[in-house]
Order: sequence, then C-alpha cells, then structure tokens
Amino acid sequence: MRFLLLTGLSGAGKTSATRYLEDLGAFCVDNLPPMMMVKFMEICETTAMHCKLVALAMDVRSGEFFDAKALSRLIREARSLGHQIETLFMEASDDVLVTRYKESRRDHPLASSQVSLTEAIAMERDCLQPLREIANYVIDTSALRPKQLQKRLQTIVQTDGENVPMRIEVMSFGFKRGLPRQADLVYDVRFLPNPFYIEGLGCHSGLDEDVRSFVMEHPVTREFMDKTTDMLHFLLPHYQEEGKHRLMIAVGCTGGQHRSVAIAEAIGDVLQKENYPVDVNHRDLEIEQAHWKNGTEADE
Repeated sequence: MRFLLLTGLSGAGKTSATRYLEDLGAFCVDNLPPMMMVKFMEICETTAMHCKLVALAMDVRSGEFFDAKALSRLIREARSLGHQIETLFMEASDDVLVTRYKESRRDHPLASSQVSLTEAIAMERDCLQPLREIANYVIDTSALRPKQLQKRLQTIVQTDGENVPMRIEVMSFGFKRGLPRQADLVYDVRFLPNPFYIEGLGCHSGLDEDVRSFVMEHPVTREFMDKTTDMLHFLLPHYQEEGKHRLMIAVGCTGGQHRSVAIAEAIGDVLQKENYPVDVNHRDLEIEQAHWKNGTEADE
C-alpha cells in the first residue's frame, strides 16, 4: 500500500487537493494527529482496503499535537518499518495567502489578537521548513488554476511511488517582484535584447511568436542557450544521484513578461525532449499583461 502525506501552508489548497485525491480514488484522512500516523498505517496495511493510495493530511491545525521535526522523524520511522510513504508539500506566496484569507474571511490557525496574519504566515513557513526540505513533491499554487492542480495530482497518483523521477519546474519571473524563494537555480536574462522597446512587441509576451522569435534569434541568446543546456546536462544527473526529488529553475527578466518567458519555455522544451518531467510556469506574466490591458505600461 502507498501512503501520501499531504502537508504545507494553510491556505495553499490542501482542502482542494484532498478533494481531488478522493476523486482520483485515494482514501483520504484529514487532520490526523501525527503521533497516530504509524499506527494508522499499520491498520491500513492489515485491512483489506480496495484503495491502493491513502492520503494523510497533517498540518498546524493539530495545534500542540503537531511538530514538523517530530513528524519528519516519524516519516523515517515508517519507512524503516517498510511502509511506502511520500510527502506532498503545498505552498503559495505570502501575498497570495493574504489575499485568500481576506477573501474567505477565515482566520489563520496561528493568528490571534497578538499575532497578525502576515506574522502567522511567516511563523508557519518557518515551522514547516523541515517538512518542505524532505518533501518528494512541492506544489506552489500561487498561480495554479484548479485544472492545473488536478493535473499535477493526477501525475503524482499515476506514478508507482517507488522510483519517482526528479521533477523539474521552470519558472519565469520579474526581478522587480523579487526572487522566487524556492528556486534552486536562477538565471538572470536581463542582458538579452529587450523586446519591450520594440514597437508592436511590448504588449505581447514571450508566449507570442513575434516576441519569441525576437528573443531567440539573437546570437547572444543562442550562445546562452547552448551554455545553459550544457550546464544542465552536467548538473541534472548529479542531482538525481544525490536523491533530489525536485528542482526549480527560475529565469528572470525585469518584469517577467518577455525575455524570461521565452527562455523558460525554451529550457522547458529542451528538457521535455530529453524525457525529464517538466512543468513550465510564468509567475508574473498575468500581472504584467493586466497592466497593458488597463492602459498602464509595465516597467521594463
């Protein structure tokens, strides 16, 4: 039997993920106290269950019963006893989490009259870091639509869970909105020719053929892609040998609409052709395009 520990930041979408996992045939238990995990797994193993996947949601809602470091030790204990368990960690940016809580009008589990929402989010992020570091899968829902989250979960469910390939996420972003804190590799492509200043291209993005061609056809871009591809060919096998389950490659330009988007898509195409599981996301693209639609030019 395969077990999936579902944890992560409050407001990151664990409730939706649990619902989707149930739709995919998993047996889900929400808010299980961590000290009951190993015993519950033993019960599942000795019970004639029709479900091959059991999802266990655990997070700070358990209050005094929850300790991330202790839960990490319990995961290792479960594996030493022969249980097949993986960890899915869900997160989102601080701004997105604040917006979601304001829209839902719900209280954060760690918030109080003495602790603000932003302080509670920071506390929870620090508290859960030990679990994020050992997670087999990390899903950032900041810019994910429901269908995209379902697709990610379906991919996890369909793997055998025993030989999980390293999953690669390529993310474009704008430096003016800060570095993605979860990035493992960061490429700054602000040195490339900027289509923002070319008439007719500024309102388009790196997903559009005219912008993509402008960026990719420059000799400096081709040289950058050759060197970057060579570096990734060297690094990725070593990451896999080290047992790394996931890798985020972040590609940044000024705003996150033109150069970084085109390069992120190009890197994703290269890795997909080499049969790496790859997701390509564009963190700031919708924000930048909204500026154009509202009549305010993005600052490149």
